Amino acid sequence: MARSRTGAFHSDDPRYRWVALSNTTVGMLIATINSSIVLISLPAIFSGIHLNPLEPANVSYLLWIIMGYTLITAVLVVSFGRLADMYGRVRIYNLGFLIFTVAAVALALVPFDGGTAALWIIGWRLVQGVGGAMLMATSTAILTDSFPADKRGFALGINQVAAIAGSFLGLIVGGLLAGIDWRAVFIVSVPIGIIGTIWGYTSLHESGTPRKAKMDWPGNISFGVGLTALLAGITYGIQPYGDSSTGWGNPWVLGGIFGGILLLISFVVIEIRTPEPMFAVSLFRIRAFATANFAGLLAAVSRGGLQFMLIIWLQGIWLPLRGYSYESTPFWAGIYLLPLTAGFLVAGPISGALSDRFGARLFSTLGLVLCGLSFIALLFLPVDFPYWAFAVLTGLNGIGSGLFAAPNRTAIMNSVPASQRGSASGLAGSLLNAGNSLSIGIFFSLMVAGLSASLPGALKAGLTAHGVASSVATTVANTPPVGSLFAAFLGYNPIQALLAPTGQLETLNPVDVAALTGKNFFPQLISGPFHDGLVIVFLAAAIMSFVGAIASVARGKKYMHHDESLPVAEHVGVGA
Repeated sequence: MARSRTGAFHSDDPRYRWVALSNTTVGMLIATINSSIVLISLPAIFSGIHLNPLEPANVSYLLWIIMGYTLITAVLVVSFGRLADMYGRVRIYNLGFLIFTVAAVALALVPFDGGTAALWIIGWRLVQGVGGAMLMATSTAILTDSFPADKRGFALGINQVAAIAGSFLGLIVGGLLAGIDWRAVFIVSVPIGIIGTIWGYTSLHESGTPRKAKMDWPGNISFGVGLTALLAGITYGIQPYGDSSTGWGNPWVLGGIFGGILLLISFVVIEIRTPEPMFAVSLFRIRAFATANFAGLLAAVSRGGLQFMLIIWLQGIWLPLRGYSYESTPFWAGIYLLPLTAGFLVAGPISGALSDRFGARLFSTLGLVLCGLSFIALLFLPVDFPYWAFAVLTGLNGIGSGLFAAPNRTAIMNSVPASQRGSASGLAGSLLNAGNSLSIGIFFSLMVAGLSASLPGALKAGLTAHGVASSVATTVANTPPVGSLFAAFLGYNPIQALLAPTGQLETLNPVDVAALTGKNFFPQLISGPFHDGLVIVFLAAAIMSFVGAIASVARGKKYMHHDESLPVAEHVGVGA
């Protein structure tokens, strides 16, 4: 019998696969769009709630609105993957869609102003992240349950394209909606969430078999607190501390990082000794699982760093030099990054389908090599580049990411027992989100390190040449570069933001004021120092990509599907 009384397809009907694929793809797309949609729309959001994000007291609001959603999804996705194995993947998935939608409604109805409004947004973004974590933890497990082994590559390819392309599409969607109204950035998720929730509850069925177990509270707490402390410490490492341009010497930052690492080590010890662990650490004895997750983490870090740096590059230098106002640069940055998104959207589904026939290793390895080569090529691109060259290189990077993502996730899901698919999906999602969070802290700090050596001197010389008092120029030049980068990232004129509090703009002659606050002064001033930072950033990203490619090669054989008749121990050393 093909249909139930309600008209929904049964889980053993071949047509049900496409129901599961379409619904989970929508879920992953909306969850990951929301991880980046606020990056572009932050200026409109802060303007709408009447708060200056560049004031020192408001920087924490800025960081948590940017990072809170990604951090909470990274922390909770493994726990929800385990709960999905215990209580049903579809049940957790549908509940996640519901929570996500409720939070979207609350975000669209911000009733406050100023700092209170920022706290409201942060709080409900965290709640929305809980729903997003449920979606991310279960979608690939639902597809793995629904599709036979020889068709999973295509299905997981579509799902992974949605997962990663969503972070790119969020930039474009955020830019478009922020130009209409800042609340539209949150409202857009409401109808999709309502439709997805109703659709999921009426059409999705459990294809896997839930495995009842006791809740591993020590494991959940040590993992959640440890990863939160680690990622929060790295996030706050971006902020200046004392006389340093970054916060890596801040005792609280160091305490969070080292304390988080110790808790994560204790998590591993707890899981090894717990009869019913939150996550089966023994899965890392399966070579395909371990190497694919390691390669996935490195790819996520390098990809996140690329996205963040390209936005600053476009908004702070390239677009203003072409006459775009700083206020319009967030939107146009998303438009000019379309080749990166298009490359990924083209390569992702194709590599997923072909990996069913030829295996995961070839495509995932080739993808990371292509990413690494594109990073090397970007090193030689001038700061004021011809767009065709930028489009080609970013497009190639997108193709490389697309070649890698789907086959790598398929290898992860195929390598584990059916009873552990929720946990495996959760861990892969956690590493993806943790990589995105780590990338901002790591690459932003690398960029600041590159700028700190040469930007102060160039900034002081440029300011004094236009009549700014030497004492003021010295003070402004010694301001940590993170302020200028955040201003450019948010669509503000960095020089105007730096000089406005000093009162110099009211005393200088109009010609100098026009030059200092125009579209060319800051881009020309920062071009040299910025390229110094880019060299460090892209070199690090290239190294990560090549190391990930080596890990991908080390996975072993072309194919590996977990044999349910064998224990995990007999899969040790087997690749995919």
